[in-house]
Amino acid sequence: MTHVLTALGNRWDSRVATLLEGSREVSIVRRCADLPDLVATAAAGLGTVALVSSDLRGLDLTVVTQLRSSGVEVVGIADDGDESSERRLRQLGIGRVVPGTVELAELEAALTKGSAAVDPTLDALERTLDPVQDRPADGMRAPAHTVAPLDPPFDPPDGDDVDVDSGRVVAVWGPTGAPGRTTLAVTLATELAGLGIPTVLVDADTYGGSVAQALSFLDEAPGLAAATRAADQGGLDLPTLARLAPAATSGLRVLTGIPKADRWPEIRPAALERVLTLCRSLGQVVVVDCGFSLEDDEELSYDTRAPRRNAATLTSLALADELVVVGGCDPVGLQRLVRGLQELGTVPTPRPTVVVNRVRSGAVGPNPEQRVAEALSRFAGVNDVLFVPDDPSGLDTALLQGRALAECAPQSPVRAAVRSIAEKVAGAPVTTGRRRRRGRRVSR
Repeated sequence: MTHVLTALGNRWDSRVATLLEGSREVSIVRRCADLPDLVATAAAGLGTVALVSSDLRGLDLTVVTQLRSSGVEVVGIADDGDESSERRLRQLGIGRVVPGTVELAELEAALTKGSAAVDPTLDALERTLDPVQDRPADGMRAPAHTVAPLDPPFDPPDGDDVDVDSGRVVAVWGPTGAPGRTTLAVTLATELAGLGIPTVLVDADTYGGSVAQALSFLDEAPGLAAATRAADQGGLDLPTLARLAPAATSGLRVLTGIPKADRWPEIRPAALERVLTLCRSLGQVVVVDCGFSLEDDEELSYDTRAPRRNAATLTSLALADELVVVGGCDPVGLQRLVRGLQELGTVPTPRPTVVVNRVRSGAVGPNPEQRVAEALSRFAGVNDVLFVPDDPSGLDTALLQGRALAECAPQSPVRAAVRSIAEKVAGAPVTTGRRRRRGRRVSR
């Protein structure tokens, strides 16, 4: 017997209750008056499936995720022919939706099978979307420079080409103390785009996001906050995401972060997961600039509805296919890097690629690369370290102009070092030989 919780509007409540009175497979254990009643009942473990209507006030992706965390699958009901309502339910992660005129047999089948988790980008309705051209959105990009046309054109996929598994997520993380996470993330994303790989750069640092300033985007551009809000309300599709992530350079889209740290509750983990999943279809590589803190807010862990300060970072790391860890080249920065690598072992992440930034002899003595490599091998057990040299002049020029190094300081040694990291991230099968040879000549 399947135990069902219902939270339906007046149009469906009585009809569904009458239908299920004659069922031998499904039993309604509670007809919830509103969403809080449904969430509380699900948390009490009184049901296994929730039947919700498209007009249920307050229904969003966070609630659907919370119901599933309580062991309750979700089935939706919408008016016949109401594609917008059905589409919204599916974009909330509700894979099974029945029409309002459903009969008993079909309703029993939907409730007993539960809700299959279906990503909205794979839904048939999504395959009718028109492609979105790659161009900066009006008012989003400050007029620092003109973006060249893309060659070949960089369009988000449409039709049957939509595939949430097509792109890879590369998280860029580093310990506290500004080791250069954003600098590396921006340069890495730019170099990947320069290799001919469609790339999306996401600023998920909820403490001090600065990608917008680094690339001359308006500070109040909606970016990630708008994308997660749309995802939470079931309104995020590929064209919407493309409009919120305008082009910065050829082949590179940018989803800017929150302008003020006190807006971190807007970046909800379930919504961020949906955004990053959809970004996999917008670019071949998704580079995420993460915040430094990995604390799991243990004091709040007993209240499942409490917001988590570091949920954005933990979610990005958990979803990442590759992880780049950045540390500073000085005694304090190296100590923080060693402790940060130990702390990373407590959260689910892929195996990290360790990068030491701003390598210079003045900070650690002569032969800095050898000294740093020996220290990390001894204290962190890391034997494969990548190094990025210090170039204050080139980096200052890039930050002053609001451009990537490839645009304003193409001969910078920082760019050459990060280009090798980009080639390692991209892998030989992704990058064409012609484009790689041209990139190497520029970097030298």
